[in-house]
Amino acid sequence: MKKLSIRDCDVKGKRVLARFDFNVPLDSDKNITDDTRIQEALPTIRNILDRGGRLVMMSHLGRPRGQRDPELSLSPVAFRLGELLPNPLRFVEDCVGPEVEKKTAELREGECLLLENLRFYPGEEENDPRFAKRLAALGDMYVNDAFGTAHRAHASTAGVADCFDVRAAGFLMEKELKALGSALDDPRRPFVAVLGGAKIKGKINLIQSLLDRVDVLLVGGGMMYTFFKSSGLETGRSIVDGAFLDLCRGLMEKKAGRQSRLLLPVDTIIAREIDDASPTREVSIADIPEDWIGVDIGPKTVSLFKSEIAKARTVFWNGPMGVFEKPNFAEGTKAVARAVADGKTRGATTIVGGGDSVAAINLMGIADRFSHVSTGGGASLEFMEGRPLPGVEALCDVAEASL
Repeated sequence: MKKLSIRDCDVKGKRVLARFDFNVPLDSDKNITDDTRIQEALPTIRNILDRGGRLVMMSHLGRPRGQRDPELSLSPVAFRLGELLPNPLRFVEDCVGPEVEKKTAELREGECLLLENLRFYPGEEENDPRFAKRLAALGDMYVNDAFGTAHRAHASTAGVADCFDVRAAGFLMEKELKALGSALDDPRRPFVAVLGGAKIKGKINLIQSLLDRVDVLLVGGGMMYTFFKSSGLETGRSIVDGAFLDLCRGLMEKKAGRQSRLLLPVDTIIAREIDDASPTREVSIADIPEDWIGVDIGPKTVSLFKSEIAKARTVFWNGPMGVFEKPNFAEGTKAVARAVADGKTRGATTIVGGGDSVAAINLMGIADRFSHVSTGGGASLEFMEGRPLPGVEALCDVAEASL
């Protein structure tokens, strides 16, 4: 069902406890190297403040594992927000307790406050109801705009929502659900999905789910070698997950009654070592020497994948085609990225599903050439699998109340 949006809520004079995803990358001097996640949160922040809300912002940063770690303080985020917002902003060095409650109570309309890293407390990731209630004491209503953490049943994404009658989606959450939901439930066809990445373990459920939804599924990346191995081919020293050989073999054999086509690479780039200085060769998938490593899709596969993408009216892409961090092994990923980007120019809906794919298009400077670039890696994958996300399930359906 459609989720309640912050745009439909009366926030004036109310303390709005809002979960954002400010898990930004920092350099050794604690400078933010990419503020995309902060920028994506600004529409929701500004909307609440402009309408007289008293905003209490919460987020995690890194993995402090339930311990206070000054290296993972959200103070750099507070500084950046202070630069971007004209509104008064405070930062408190804790996220629960009497002093925090006092400071949130003192907020005036149009003012905001950022809490310290939620994961300094073990109760956050444990979804401890006692910790959730302490967080709930800081607000009169709840907003979740952190799609990237929506697949986690944590105190700030699931437990705390039980304490509020009003539980709304922020604009980023709303945008993600609309874009991914449309592709999942009502795609314009042909619907082509492109999946890559190093390991098949995290993608196998998605592959199985998409084969029931798409017209064509293109598989590249390191996980293609597990498919090759399952067919009895030599894969050399390429990455292979033996636990999934039978499952991969079954997916390739199970064609009867299935409308979708599963297409694997026909050639590959191999190298002696995963190093830019290493010699490389283009070979058929049947000709990988036993002492070489597969590092990218080959030129014939690039042509094959581009041809299928060019026919699509909806494209979902997640995962690089090779070891794209190494320039010599990035050509397959770049070619697929450009092909998907060109689809938008032709009027297709093109979605990039977070993670390394987003890193690749940012590196290429073409992120603005896609219909939607998801901020959630794991969340977008689980959503496209058709799995319920705890952070989304916790929000009010529009039909629940008139506010």
